[in-house]
Amino acid sequence: MDTSVIVVGAGPAGLMLAGELRLAGIDVIVLDRLPAPTGQSRGIGFTIRTMEVFDQRGLLPRFGEIRTSEAGHFGGLPLDLGLLGAPHRAAVAVPQSRTEAVLEGWAGELGADIRRGQEFTGFVEDTEGVTVTVRGGERALRARYLVGCDGGRSAVRKAAGFDFPGTPATTELFLADVRGVELEPRMIGEQTPGGMVMVARLPGGIHRIIVGERGTPPPERRTGPPGFGEVADVWKRLTGIDISAAEPVWVSAFTDAARQVTEYRRGRVLLAGDAAHVHLPAGGQGMNTSVQDSVNLGWKLAAVVRGTAPGALLDSYHGERHEVGRKLLANTRAQSTLILGGDEVGPLREVLGELLDHAEVERHLAARVSGLDIRYDVGGGSHPLLGARMPRLALVRGGGRTDSGTLLRPARGVLLDLDDNARLRRRAQGWRDRVDIVTATSHDIPADSPLAGTAAVLVRPDGHVAWAAPGSHHDLPMALDRWFGPAR
Repeated sequence: MDTSVIVVGAGPAGLMLAGELRLAGIDVIVLDRLPAPTGQSRGIGFTIRTMEVFDQRGLLPRFGEIRTSEAGHFGGLPLDLGLLGAPHRAAVAVPQSRTEAVLEGWAGELGADIRRGQEFTGFVEDTEGVTVTVRGGERALRARYLVGCDGGRSAVRKAAGFDFPGTPATTELFLADVRGVELEPRMIGEQTPGGMVMVARLPGGIHRIIVGERGTPPPERRTGPPGFGEVADVWKRLTGIDISAAEPVWVSAFTDAARQVTEYRRGRVLLAGDAAHVHLPAGGQGMNTSVQDSVNLGWKLAAVVRGTAPGALLDSYHGERHEVGRKLLANTRAQSTLILGGDEVGPLREVLGELLDHAEVERHLAARVSGLDIRYDVGGGSHPLLGARMPRLALVRGGGRTDSGTLLRPARGVLLDLDDNARLRRRAQGWRDRVDIVTATSHDIPADSPLAGTAAVLVRPDGHVAWAAPGSHHDLPMALDRWFGPAR
Protein backbone atom coordinates (compact mmCIF):
# COMPACT_ATOMS: atom_id res chain seq x y z
CA MET A 1 0.00 0.00 0.00
CA ASP A 2 1.23 3.49 -0.90
CA THR A 3 -1.17 4.97 1.63
CA SER A 4 -4.23 4.03 3.64
CA VAL A 5 -6.65 6.43 1.94
CA ILE A 6 -6.60 8.28 -1.36
CA VAL A 7 -8.79 11.38 -1.48
CA VAL A 8 -9.53 12.85 -4.91
CA GLY A 9 -10.18 16.59 -4.82
CA ALA A 10 -8.43 19.34 -2.83
CA GLY A 11 -11.51 21.44 -2.16
CA PRO A 12 -13.04 22.03 1.28
CA ALA A 13 -14.42 18.48 1.56
CA GLY A 14 -11.19 16.75 0.53
CA LEU A 15 -8.93 18.93 2.66
CA MET A 16 -11.19 18.64 5.71
CA LEU A 17 -11.24 14.86 5.33
CA ALA A 18 -7.46 14.76 5.01
CA GLY A 19 -7.08 16.72 8.24
CA GLU A 20 -9.57 14.52 10.09
CA LEU A 21 -7.74 11.37 8.96
CA ARG A 22 -4.35 12.77 10.00
CA LEU A 23 -5.69 13.71 13.44
CA ALA A 24 -6.46 10.01 13.82
CA GLY A 25 -2.97 9.02 12.61
CA ILE A 26 -4.10 7.68 9.23
CA ASP A 27 -1.83 8.33 6.24
CA VAL A 28 -3.59 9.97 3.30
CA ILE A 29 -2.77 11.19 -0.20
CA VAL A 30 -4.89 13.98 -1.70
CA LEU A 31 -4.89 14.17 -5.51
CA ASP A 32 -6.03 17.23 -7.44
CA ARG A 33 -5.91 17.64 -11.20
CA LEU A 34 -5.16 21.38 -11.06
CA PRO A 35 -1.53 22.46 -10.65
CA ALA A 36 -2.50 25.15 -8.12
CA PRO A 37 -5.60 26.43 -6.30
CA THR A 38 -7.83 28.47 -8.61
CA GLY A 39 -8.32 31.33 -6.17
CA GLN A 40 -12.00 31.30 -7.09
CA SER A 41 -14.67 31.32 -4.42
CA ARG A 42 -18.14 29.96 -4.98
CA GLY A 43 -18.75 29.91 -1.23
CA ILE A 44 -18.35 33.16 0.71
CA GLY A 45 -19.19 32.22 4.28
CA PHE A 46 -19.96 29.56 6.89
CA THR A 47 -23.18 28.47 8.47
CA ILE A 48 -23.43 28.39 12.26
CA ARG A 49 -22.83 24.63 12.31
CA THR A 50 -19.63 24.95 10.29
CA MET A 51 -18.44 27.66 12.67
CA GLU A 52 -18.96 25.13 15.46
CA VAL A 53 -17.09 22.42 13.55
CA PHE A 54 -14.11 24.67 12.81
CA ASP A 55 -14.09 25.86 16.42
CA GLN A 56 -14.13 22.25 17.60
CA ARG A 57 -10.87 21.63 15.72
CA GLY A 58 -9.30 24.94 16.80
CA LEU A 59 -9.34 26.32 13.25
CA LEU A 60 -11.17 29.62 13.69
CA PRO A 61 -8.10 31.65 14.79
CA ARG A 62 -6.40 30.71 11.50
CA PHE A 63 -8.97 32.75 9.59
CA GLY A 64 -8.12 35.96 11.41
CA GLU A 65 -10.95 38.39 11.99
CA ILE A 66 -14.25 36.92 10.81
CA ARG A 67 -17.22 39.15 10.13
CA THR A 68 -20.43 37.53 11.35
CA SER A 69 -24.13 38.19 11.02
CA GLU A 70 -27.44 37.06 12.43
CA ALA A 71 -29.19 37.80 9.13
CA GLY A 72 -30.18 34.82 7.00
CA HIS A 73 -32.79 34.05 4.41
CA PHE A 74 -34.97 31.29 3.01
CA GLY A 75 -35.61 31.76 -0.68
CA GLY A 76 -34.98 35.49 -0.32
CA LEU A 77 -37.31 35.87 2.68
CA PRO A 78 -35.34 37.23 5.67
CA LEU A 79 -34.59 35.05 8.71
CA ASP A 80 -33.31 36.10 12.14
CA LEU A 81 -30.63 33.53 12.97
CA GLY A 82 -30.33 35.08 16.43
CA LEU A 83 -33.54 33.24 17.37
CA LEU A 84 -31.46 30.04 17.55
CA GLY A 85 -29.54 31.25 20.60
CA ALA A 86 -26.36 29.61 19.29
CA PRO A 87 -22.95 30.63 20.68
CA HIS A 88 -21.74 31.36 17.14
CA ARG A 89 -23.13 33.49 14.35
CA ALA A 90 -22.92 32.82 10.63
CA ALA A 91 -19.68 33.98 8.99
CA VAL A 92 -19.97 36.29 6.00
CA ALA A 93 -17.52 37.53 3.36
CA VAL A 94 -15.03 34.69 3.88
CA PRO A 95 -14.00 33.63 0.36
CA GLN A 96 -13.85 29.90 -0.27
CA SER A 97 -10.27 30.37 -1.47
CA ARG A 98 -9.39 31.50 2.06
CA THR A 99 -11.16 28.49 3.56
CA GLU A 100 -9.25 26.15 1.26
CA ALA A 101 -5.93 27.81 2.10
CA VAL A 102 -6.61 27.44 5.84
CA LEU A 103 -7.63 23.81 5.51
CA GLU A 104 -4.68 22.96 3.26
CA GLY A 105 -2.26 24.54 5.73
CA TRP A 106 -3.83 22.62 8.62
CA ALA A 107 -3.92 19.27 6.82
CA GLY A 108 -0.37 19.77 5.57
CA GLU A 109 0.93 20.53 9.05
CA LEU A 110 -0.68 17.30 10.24
CA GLY A 111 1.18 15.36 7.55
CA ALA A 112 -1.31 14.99 4.70
CA ASP A 113 0.39 14.37 1.32
CA ILE A 114 -1.29 16.84 -1.07
CA ARG A 115 -0.33 16.27 -4.70
CA ARG A 116 -1.45 18.82 -7.28
CA GLY A 117 -1.35 18.45 -11.04
CA GLN A 118 -2.28 14.76 -10.73
CA GLU A 119 -5.60 13.76 -12.29
CA PHE A 120 -7.55 10.68 -11.24
CA THR A 121 -8.31 8.58 -14.35
CA GLY A 122 -9.68 5.32 -12.93
CA PHE A 123 -9.36 2.57 -10.36
CA VAL A 124 -9.60 -1.17 -9.82
CA GLU A 125 -10.95 -2.56 -6.55
CA ASP A 126 -10.01 -5.91 -5.01
CA THR A 127 -10.52 -7.58 -1.65
CA GLU A 128 -7.55 -5.76 -0.07
CA GLY A 129 -7.85 -2.27 -1.50
CA VAL A 130 -7.94 -0.09 -4.61
CA THR A 131 -5.41 0.61 -7.35
CA VAL A 132 -5.79 4.17 -8.64
CA THR A 133 -4.43 5.35 -11.98
CA VAL A 134 -3.29 8.95 -12.22
CA ARG A 135 -2.44 11.23 -15.14
CA GLY A 136 0.53 13.31 -14.12
CA GLY A 137 1.85 10.74 -11.65
CA GLU A 138 4.69 8.33 -12.26
CA ARG A 139 2.70 5.20 -11.50
CA ALA A 140 -0.53 3.79 -10.15
CA LEU A 141 -1.19 4.14 -6.41
CA ARG A 142 -2.46 1.53 -3.97
CA ALA A 143 -4.65 2.33 -0.96
CA ARG A 144 -7.13 0.67 1.34
CA TYR A 145 -9.93 3.12 0.49
CA LEU A 146 -10.74 5.73 -2.15
CA VAL A 147 -12.87 8.82 -1.41
CA GLY A 148 -14.24 11.07 -4.14
CA CYS A 149 -14.38 14.71 -3.03
CA ASP A 150 -14.04 15.96 -6.60
CA GLY A 151 -17.17 18.04 -7.05
CA GLY A 152 -20.41 17.89 -8.97
CA ARG A 153 -18.81 16.35 -12.07
CA SER A 154 -16.98 13.79 -9.95
CA ALA A 155 -14.74 11.45 -11.95
CA VAL A 156 -14.68 9.04 -9.00
CA ARG A 157 -18.48 8.88 -8.91
CA LYS A 158 -18.63 8.12 -12.62
CA ALA A 159 -15.82 5.56 -12.54
CA ALA A 160 -17.43 3.70 -9.62
CA GLY A 161 -20.87 3.68 -11.25
CA PHE A 162 -22.82 5.45 -8.52
CA ASP A 163 -26.43 6.24 -9.44
CA PHE A 164 -27.02 10.01 -9.41
CA PRO A 165 -30.75 10.64 -9.85
CA GLY A 166 -32.53 13.94 -9.47
CA THR A 167 -34.03 16.84 -11.37
CA PRO A 168 -32.28 18.39 -14.38
CA ALA A 169 -31.44 22.05 -14.66
CA THR A 170 -34.17 24.43 -15.84
CA THR A 171 -32.37 27.76 -15.45
CA GLU A 172 -28.82 29.00 -15.85
CA LEU A 173 -27.52 31.70 -13.51
CA PHE A 174 -24.36 33.80 -13.73
CA LEU A 175 -21.97 34.68 -10.92
CA ALA A 176 -19.33 37.36 -11.24
CA ASP A 177 -16.91 39.03 -8.85
CA VAL A 178 -16.24 42.54 -10.15
CA ARG A 179 -14.37 45.65 -9.09
CA GLY A 180 -14.43 49.23 -10.28
CA VAL A 181 -18.18 49.63 -9.90
CA GLU A 182 -20.33 50.72 -6.96
CA LEU A 183 -23.53 48.75 -6.45
CA GLU A 184 -26.06 48.74 -3.64
CA PRO A 185 -26.36 45.42 -1.77
CA ARG A 186 -29.30 43.25 -2.83
CA MET A 187 -30.45 40.15 -1.00
CA ILE A 188 -30.45 36.85 -2.87
CA GLY A 189 -33.73 36.32 -4.65
CA GLU A 190 -34.57 40.00 -5.14
CA GLN A 191 -37.13 39.97 -7.92
CA THR A 192 -37.11 42.06 -11.08
CA PRO A 193 -39.67 41.84 -13.89
CA GLY A 194 -37.44 39.44 -15.82
CA GLY A 195 -35.64 37.43 -13.16
CA MET A 196 -33.63 37.70 -9.94
CA VAL A 197 -30.47 39.53 -8.86
CA MET A 198 -28.10 39.66 -5.90
CA VAL A 199 -25.23 41.93 -4.84
CA ALA A 200 -22.86 41.27 -1.91
CA ARG A 201 -19.81 43.28 -0.92
CA LEU A 202 -16.59 41.30 -0.48
CA PRO A 203 -13.21 42.41 0.88
CA GLY A 204 -10.87 44.33 -1.41
CA GLY A 205 -13.50 46.51 -3.05
CA ILE A 206 -15.05 43.55 -4.86
CA HIS A 207 -18.76 43.10 -5.47
CA ARG A 208 -20.26 39.67 -6.04
CA ILE A 209 -23.23 39.69 -8.35
CA ILE A 210 -25.58 36.83 -9.17
CA VAL A 211 -28.16 37.17 -11.91
CA GLY A 212 -30.73 34.78 -13.32
CA GLU A 213 -33.03 35.59 -16.21
CA ARG A 214 -36.29 33.71 -16.42
CA GLY A 215 -36.89 31.70 -19.56
CA THR A 216 -33.16 31.06 -20.18
CA PRO A 217 -32.54 27.31 -19.92
CA PRO A 218 -28.90 26.26 -19.71
CA PRO A 219 -27.03 25.40 -22.91
CA GLU A 220 -26.43 21.74 -23.69
CA ARG A 221 -22.92 21.96 -22.25
CA ARG A 222 -20.62 24.86 -21.58
CA THR A 223 -16.98 24.21 -22.38
CA GLY A 224 -15.84 27.20 -20.33
CA PRO A 225 -17.09 30.09 -18.22
CA PRO A 226 -19.37 32.69 -19.83
CA GLY A 227 -17.90 35.96 -21.01
CA PHE A 228 -18.38 38.97 -18.76
CA GLY A 229 -20.14 40.77 -21.62
CA GLU A 230 -22.87 38.11 -21.48
CA VAL A 231 -23.29 38.69 -17.74
CA ALA A 232 -23.31 42.49 -18.12
CA ASP A 233 -25.99 42.28 -20.83
CA VAL A 234 -28.30 40.23 -18.59
CA TRP A 235 -27.63 42.54 -15.64
CA LYS A 236 -28.61 45.59 -17.70
CA ARG A 237 -31.76 43.93 -19.01
CA LEU A 238 -32.91 43.06 -15.49
CA THR A 239 -31.76 46.15 -13.54
CA GLY A 240 -31.23 48.89 -16.13
CA ILE A 241 -27.69 49.39 -14.75
CA ASP A 242 -24.70 49.23 -17.10
CA ILE A 243 -21.73 47.40 -15.48
CA SER A 244 -19.91 46.63 -18.73
CA ALA A 245 -16.98 48.91 -17.75
CA ALA A 246 -16.34 46.98 -14.50
CA GLU A 247 -13.29 44.75 -14.15
CA PRO A 248 -14.31 41.08 -13.86
CA VAL A 249 -12.22 39.18 -11.29
CA TRP A 250 -14.01 35.90 -11.85
CA VAL A 251 -17.03 34.79 -13.89
CA SER A 252 -18.91 31.53 -13.65
CA ALA A 253 -22.25 29.91 -14.40
CA PHE A 254 -24.36 27.46 -12.42
CA THR A 255 -27.82 25.93 -12.57
CA ASP A 256 -30.68 24.76 -10.40
CA ALA A 257 -30.08 21.05 -11.05
CA ALA A 258 -30.64 18.93 -7.93
CA ARG A 259 -29.15 15.43 -7.71
CA GLN A 260 -28.00 13.03 -4.99
CA VAL A 261 -26.33 9.65 -5.20
CA THR A 262 -28.41 6.72 -3.96
CA GLU A 263 -25.54 5.46 -1.80
CA TYR A 264 -22.55 7.23 -0.28
CA ARG A 265 -20.48 4.05 -0.16
CA ARG A 266 -19.84 1.25 -2.64
CA GLY A 267 -17.35 -1.20 -1.16
CA ARG A 268 -14.02 0.59 -0.76
CA VAL A 269 -15.17 3.74 -2.55
CA LEU A 270 -16.96 6.57 -0.76
CA LEU A 271 -18.20 10.01 -1.82
CA ALA A 272 -18.39 13.27 0.11
CA GLY A 273 -19.41 16.82 -0.67
CA ASP A 274 -20.61 17.88 -4.12
CA ALA A 275 -19.55 14.51 -5.52
CA ALA A 276 -22.53 13.12 -3.57
CA HIS A 277 -25.03 15.98 -3.93
CA VAL A 278 -25.53 19.03 -6.16
CA HIS A 279 -28.18 21.74 -5.84
CA LEU A 280 -28.84 25.45 -6.19
CA PRO A 281 -26.28 27.15 -3.88
CA ALA A 282 -28.87 28.82 -1.68
CA GLY A 283 -27.40 30.27 1.50
CA GLY A 284 -23.99 28.68 0.94
CA GLN A 285 -25.20 25.35 2.27
CA GLY A 286 -23.24 23.28 -0.25
CA MET A 287 -19.71 23.92 1.02
CA ASN A 288 -20.87 23.72 4.60
CA THR A 289 -22.61 20.39 4.13
CA SER A 290 -19.52 19.12 2.32
CA VAL A 291 -17.25 19.97 5.25
CA GLN A 292 -19.67 18.27 7.64
CA ASP A 293 -19.79 15.15 5.42
CA SER A 294 -16.03 14.86 5.87
CA VAL A 295 -16.16 15.35 9.64
CA ASN A 296 -18.75 12.56 9.87
CA LEU A 297 -16.72 10.24 7.65
CA GLY A 298 -13.18 10.94 8.87
CA TRP A 299 -13.23 9.30 12.31
CA LYS A 300 -15.26 6.33 11.07
CA LEU A 301 -12.92 5.62 8.17
CA ALA A 302 -9.93 6.03 10.48
CA ALA A 303 -11.34 3.50 12.97
CA VAL A 304 -11.93 0.94 10.21
CA VAL A 305 -8.46 1.46 8.73
CA ARG A 306 -6.88 1.04 12.18
CA GLY A 307 -8.86 -2.13 12.73
CA THR A 308 -10.45 -0.96 15.97
CA ALA A 309 -13.96 -0.92 14.45
CA PRO A 310 -15.64 -3.21 11.91
CA GLY A 311 -16.24 -2.14 8.32
CA ALA A 312 -19.95 -1.88 9.08
CA LEU A 313 -19.25 1.39 10.90
CA LEU A 314 -18.82 2.96 7.47
CA ASP A 315 -22.42 2.08 6.65
CA SER A 316 -23.50 4.60 9.28
CA TYR A 317 -21.85 7.31 7.17
CA HIS A 318 -24.41 6.70 4.43
CA GLY A 319 -27.21 6.22 6.96
CA GLU A 320 -26.54 9.57 8.61
CA ARG A 321 -25.36 11.83 5.82
CA HIS A 322 -27.64 10.65 3.01
CA GLU A 323 -30.65 11.84 5.01
CA VAL A 324 -28.92 15.19 5.62
CA GLY A 325 -28.32 15.46 1.88
CA ARG A 326 -31.92 14.58 1.10
CA LYS A 327 -33.19 17.38 3.35
CA LEU A 328 -30.62 19.73 1.82
CA LEU A 329 -32.00 19.09 -1.66
CA ALA A 330 -35.56 19.52 -0.40
CA ASN A 331 -34.89 22.92 1.14
CA THR A 332 -32.78 24.21 -1.76
CA ARG A 333 -35.38 23.09 -4.30
CA ALA A 334 -38.04 24.92 -2.29
CA GLN A 335 -35.82 28.00 -2.22
CA SER A 336 -35.21 27.64 -5.95
CA THR A 337 -38.95 27.93 -6.55
CA LEU A 338 -39.10 31.09 -4.45
CA ILE A 339 -35.97 32.65 -5.95
CA LEU A 340 -36.40 31.78 -9.61
CA GLY A 341 -40.18 31.78 -9.92
CA GLY A 342 -42.11 34.63 -11.47
CA ASP A 343 -45.40 36.26 -10.62
CA GLU A 344 -47.03 32.86 -10.22
CA VAL A 345 -44.93 32.31 -7.08
CA GLY A 346 -46.06 35.59 -5.53
CA PRO A 347 -48.88 34.03 -3.48
CA LEU A 348 -46.48 31.40 -2.12
CA ARG A 349 -44.02 34.09 -1.05
CA GLU A 350 -46.83 36.01 0.61
CA VAL A 351 -48.12 33.01 2.58
CA LEU A 352 -44.64 31.91 3.62
CA GLY A 353 -43.89 35.46 4.70
CA GLU A 354 -46.94 35.39 6.94
CA LEU A 355 -45.85 32.09 8.45
CA LEU A 356 -42.41 33.50 9.17
CA ASP A 357 -44.05 36.06 11.44
CA HIS A 358 -44.43 33.13 13.86
CA ALA A 359 -41.20 32.64 15.83
CA GLU A 360 -41.52 28.85 15.83
CA VAL A 361 -41.66 28.71 12.02
CA GLU A 362 -38.79 31.15 11.64
CA ARG A 363 -36.72 29.21 14.17
CA HIS A 364 -37.39 25.94 12.31
CA LEU A 365 -36.23 27.29 8.94
CA ALA A 366 -33.28 29.12 10.51
CA ALA A 367 -32.13 25.84 12.07
CA ARG A 368 -32.57 24.04 8.77
CA VAL A 369 -30.41 26.42 6.71
CA SER A 370 -27.86 26.72 9.54
CA GLY A 371 -27.37 22.96 9.96
CA LEU A 372 -28.48 23.07 13.59
CA ASP A 373 -31.42 20.71 13.15
CA ILE A 374 -29.24 17.66 12.41
CA ARG A 375 -29.80 14.72 14.74
CA TYR A 376 -28.58 11.18 14.13
CA ASP A 377 -30.14 7.88 15.19
CA VAL A 378 -27.83 6.66 17.95
CA GLY A 379 -30.11 4.08 19.54
CA GLY A 380 -32.94 5.97 21.13
CA GLY A 381 -33.82 7.07 24.62
CA SER A 382 -35.37 9.98 26.44
CA HIS A 383 -32.34 12.25 26.80
CA PRO A 384 -32.86 15.37 24.64
CA LEU A 385 -29.26 15.42 23.39
CA LEU A 386 -29.12 11.88 21.96
CA GLY A 387 -27.94 12.15 18.37
CA ALA A 388 -27.66 15.93 18.58
CA ARG A 389 -24.50 17.96 18.83
CA MET A 390 -22.95 18.42 22.25
CA PRO A 391 -23.44 22.06 23.27
CA ARG A 392 -20.44 24.06 24.39
CA LEU A 393 -20.05 23.53 28.15
CA ALA A 394 -17.58 25.26 30.46
CA LEU A 395 -15.89 22.70 32.74
CA VAL A 396 -13.69 22.56 35.82
CA ARG A 397 -11.23 19.69 35.65
CA GLY A 398 -8.56 18.98 38.24
CA GLY A 399 -8.53 22.58 39.42
CA GLY A 400 -8.19 23.95 35.89
CA ARG A 401 -10.75 25.21 33.42
CA THR A 402 -11.59 23.79 30.01
CA ASP A 403 -14.70 23.24 27.92
CA SER A 404 -16.34 20.45 25.95
CA GLY A 405 -15.22 21.87 22.60
CA THR A 406 -11.56 21.86 23.59
CA LEU A 407 -11.85 18.23 24.68
CA LEU A 408 -12.79 17.34 21.09
CA ARG A 409 -9.73 18.96 19.47
CA PRO A 410 -7.85 15.63 19.08
CA ALA A 411 -10.84 14.08 17.21
CA ARG A 412 -11.22 11.25 19.73
CA GLY A 413 -14.30 10.07 21.54
CA VAL A 414 -14.95 11.67 24.94
CA LEU A 415 -16.73 10.11 27.90
CA LEU A 416 -17.55 13.07 30.10
CA ASP A 417 -18.26 12.02 33.70
CA LEU A 418 -20.07 14.88 35.41
CA ASP A 419 -20.93 12.87 38.55
CA ASP A 420 -17.48 11.52 39.57
CA ASN A 421 -18.71 7.96 39.02
CA ALA A 422 -15.81 5.53 39.45
CA ARG A 423 -17.90 2.53 38.37
CA LEU A 424 -18.83 4.27 35.12
CA ARG A 425 -15.18 5.01 34.40
CA ARG A 426 -14.19 1.39 35.09
CA ARG A 427 -16.77 0.15 32.60
CA ALA A 428 -15.14 2.27 29.89
CA GLN A 429 -11.54 1.20 30.54
CA GLY A 430 -11.48 -1.21 27.60
CA TRP A 431 -11.87 1.72 25.20
CA ARG A 432 -9.23 4.07 26.63
CA ASP A 433 -7.13 3.77 23.47
CA ARG A 434 -9.95 5.41 21.49
CA VAL A 435 -11.98 7.36 24.06
CA ASP A 436 -10.78 10.00 26.53
CA ILE A 437 -12.39 9.48 29.94
CA VAL A 438 -12.78 12.87 31.57
CA THR A 439 -14.09 13.65 35.04
CA ALA A 440 -15.18 17.25 35.39
CA THR A 441 -17.84 19.48 36.88
CA SER A 442 -19.77 22.41 35.50
CA HIS A 443 -21.45 25.29 37.28
CA ASP A 444 -22.91 26.80 34.11
CA ILE A 445 -25.82 24.44 33.33
CA PRO A 446 -29.12 26.36 33.42
CA ALA A 447 -32.21 24.57 34.68
CA ASP A 448 -33.75 24.65 31.19
CA SER A 449 -30.61 23.29 29.46
CA PRO A 450 -30.79 19.84 27.82
CA LEU A 451 -27.77 19.01 29.99
CA ALA A 452 -29.63 19.70 33.23
CA GLY A 453 -29.55 16.60 35.44
CA THR A 454 -27.08 14.80 33.15
CA ALA A 455 -24.60 12.55 34.93
CA ALA A 456 -22.49 11.53 31.93
CA VAL A 457 -22.32 11.85 28.13
CA LEU A 458 -20.44 9.91 25.48
CA VAL A 459 -19.49 12.23 22.62
CA ARG A 460 -18.31 10.97 19.24
CA PRO A 461 -15.27 12.59 17.57
CA ASP A 462 -17.62 14.58 15.32
CA GLY A 463 -19.22 16.20 18.37
CA HIS A 464 -22.52 14.29 18.38
CA VAL A 465 -23.82 12.67 21.57
CA ALA A 466 -23.93 8.87 21.29
CA TRP A 467 -25.03 8.04 24.84
CA ALA A 468 -26.16 9.95 27.93
CA ALA A 469 -27.13 9.09 31.48
CA PRO A 470 -29.79 9.08 32.54
CA GLY A 471 -31.92 8.62 29.44
CA SER A 472 -30.29 6.17 26.99
CA HIS A 473 -31.91 2.88 26.07
CA HIS A 474 -28.51 1.22 25.66
CA ASP A 475 -25.99 0.81 28.44
CA LEU A 476 -22.55 2.39 28.15
CA PRO A 477 -20.54 -0.66 26.94
CA MET A 478 -23.12 -1.29 24.20
CA ALA A 479 -22.82 2.30 22.99
CA LEU A 480 -19.02 2.19 23.13
CA ASP A 481 -18.96 -1.05 21.17
CA ARG A 482 -21.34 0.31 18.52
CA TRP A 483 -19.37 3.48 17.81
CA PHE A 484 -15.81 2.56 18.74
CA GLY A 485 -15.57 -1.19 18.18
CA PRO A 486 -14.91 -3.99 20.65
CA ALA A 487 -13.13 -3.33 23.93
CA ARG A 488 -9.49 -4.22 24.31
